[in-house]
Amino acid sequence: MTKTKTISHIGVLTSGGDAPGMNAAIRAVVRACAFYGLDCTGFRGGYKGLMNADASRMDARSVAHIISRGGTVLKSARCMEFHSHEGREKAASVLKREGIDGLVVIGGDGSFTGADLLRSEFGVAVVGIPGTIDNDIYGTDRTIGYDTAVNTVMTAMDNIRDTATSHDRLFFIECMGRDSGFIGLQAGIAGGATEILIPEAPRTLPELVAKLQASRRACKSSSIILVAEGDQSGCVFSLAKQTAAQLPDYDVRVSVLGHIQRGGSPSCADRVLASQLGIAAVEQLQQGNAGIMVGVRNNALATTPLSDAISQKPTPCPDLLRVTGIISL
Repeated sequence: MTKTKTISHIGVLTSGGDAPGMNAAIRAVVRACAFYGLDCTGFRGGYKGLMNADASRMDARSVAHIISRGGTVLKSARCMEFHSHEGREKAASVLKREGIDGLVVIGGDGSFTGADLLRSEFGVAVVGIPGTIDNDIYGTDRTIGYDTAVNTVMTAMDNIRDTATSHDRLFFIECMGRDSGFIGLQAGIAGGATEILIPEAPRTLPELVAKLQASRRACKSSSIILVAEGDQSGCVFSLAKQTAAQLPDYDVRVSVLGHIQRGGSPSCADRVLASQLGIAAVEQLQQGNAGIMVGVRNNALATTPLSDAISQKPTPCPDLLRVTGIISL
């Protein structure tokens, strides 16, 4: 944790993939600044906007009515130039020129990597807010957007189950989670999946076929297999094709949920979490603390060095993996 000088002007940006609740976090940062009498500047388009000084002053009224909106009003973009030392130097010079004492970055581990480099290379006082649907950030029990994404997947499973049951079909549903199975595990349990395939608990094709055969013997006429996009079983279409070849009696279909999981109005839980963390980020900067991420652990506010948030990875609860094997008979 880095101690900083007195803060009077805070910048805020969103980076990486959008997540429901990012707008609620922006709103909280801006209104916390207004409450404490600090200036606030928003940068549009993530680090690209920071480098290009695409910015505007924000006040309490400028963030009215955005708490219920998905996405991010500050936009987000990839910026290869920021990966270079020269690009980050350009960004740091913009902050200095604008008189910004501290920067709040809302995003995931890639965004935090950039923030930590700004801190280590140019002494920028940064605080990260975890905003990603994947919930794959170390140091917090929940990330902004995760709860909404899980509920979106669960609702999709409920809807698809109606069709699966009506036609006695086997559905493979792919959800997001390239490197993390948090969404798949949580939504799979809530949606009653017959099997859940996630990167942290790979299954072989013979194991999957055996599970489906057991379901058939138990008179289960339809099934849903929830597959995280990063599961080691491979492409969901290939997996479905291989399964159909071994179980010709099944009518097999595939549904890829895709970016529908990123959008939509944030849930109550995500709005509350975003509000809490947005205020905490401003208060941590005021207290002279930087180079950290704010999060929640055991329902209490917690801080984690950005270096730890970047270098370490959380894993899904082992007990939930056990639960799936019991309730999916």
